[in-house]
Amino acid sequence: MPNTIIIGSGSYLPTKIIGKDYFMDSVFYTDEGDKIEKPNEEIIQKFIEITEIENRRYLEDDEFNSDLGHRAAVAAIEDANIDQEELDYIIYASNYGEVNKDGAPNFVPSMSSRLKNKLSIKNRKTVNYDMVFGCPGWVEALILADTLIKAKKAKLILVVGSETLSRVTDPFDRNKMIFADGAGAVVVKATDEENVGIIADSSICDNQDELLYLDYAPSLKKDEDQRPLYIRMNGRKIYEYALKNVPVAVKETIEKANLDISDIDKILIHQANAKMDYAMISRLYKLYGITDYDHDIAPMTIQQFGNSSVATIPTMFDLIQKGKMAPHNFKSKDNVVFASVGAGMNINALVYRFP
Repeated sequence: MPNTIIIGSGSYLPTKIIGKDYFMDSVFYTDEGDKIEKPNEEIIQKFIEITEIENRRYLEDDEFNSDLGHRAAVAAIEDANIDQEELDYIIYASNYGEVNKDGAPNFVPSMSSRLKNKLSIKNRKTVNYDMVFGCPGWVEALILADTLIKAKKAKLILVVGSETLSRVTDPFDRNKMIFADGAGAVVVKATDEENVGIIADSSICDNQDELLYLDYAPSLKKDEDQRPLYIRMNGRKIYEYALKNVPVAVKETIEKANLDISDIDKILIHQANAKMDYAMISRLYKLYGITDYDHDIAPMTIQQFGNSSVATIPTMFDLIQKGKMAPHNFKSKDNVVFASVGAGMNINALVYRFP
């Protein structure tokens, strides 16, 4: 059975940097629709203390999701040094599609077909496939790519995660300060080399009471005459769910790979917010009876890039791989965990071993 290795990576961070001053003139409302009377400086400072997000990136008005995904994909293809016409699949993870300027989701045509068109790939047998799986979408797309390769349905696959959340946030919701835009991509290839690549994975879908922890809802300002729906997040419910379930899922995946936490060199966890990420990693180590660990095990980008959903992990992977997040680096035979949680609620994790 072939294994799946990453042979190239790329990412794109929009150039527009959005700091705290951008939100100083905002008018915020509670989940109950009441105007928050606290000074914005106090609201924003409290937000920074919890999430550690100082800056985030937004796309320009004349840019779209597929533009970001295209730039990340081109970088990954060039890094992999492949003929893009030989790609068997393009798998594109996003949650809102192209997102028109009015904020309306748009999946017609699909994101993967838009990307294939922008790449000018003529091969009719390069199959385009969209992955809509919440924030864990890119990791799930990578798991699907591995499944296709192990099933010998493909040998070469482009896996992209790109999102433009700045276009779906409620202007009256404090949570809008969490979200950001960005894209990341990898090219994966089948190899006969043993004990390398994706050596274990798992996915969990809790879609009962958890279904609407993160959904699409009207503005918090009830009389606001704007488009009807915006991204809406029940932060407390998500936090509690993530702490209870993600560490267990990651531990099970590590065990599935026949490894111990001491064998793991890096944990690339979805950049949701700093407080939640720290808590999940700490809880993971506690499952192994460890309370003191090297915090460099889990690199963080959320402080400067915000939460770009499906793009956070592939962007971080590419930045480390390209030497742009020193002292973090990857070495031959390193075992790296990718893990994410998001809308659904869905959780996934995989262990990747560098060749």
